[in-house]
Amino acid sequence: MRSEEEYSEEDLERIRGVVNSGIHSVERKPFRFSLLFLWWIVVAALGGAAWIFASSVGAV
Repeated sequence: MRSEEEYSEEDLERIRGVVNSGIHSVERKPFRFSLLFLWWIVVAALGGAAWIFASSVGAV
């Protein structure tokens, strides 16, 4: 990666403009552990259903 001294002032302004705009400056909501727990329940339920189905057809 090039050092900051290797860029012209115009390039640095363009870089700062890109970094400070768009996706880089979006305020995000805090992480929700309840949503993680919900996904864990869904995955566990699907795994349990698959295991029950497999045992009913004799695969387990």
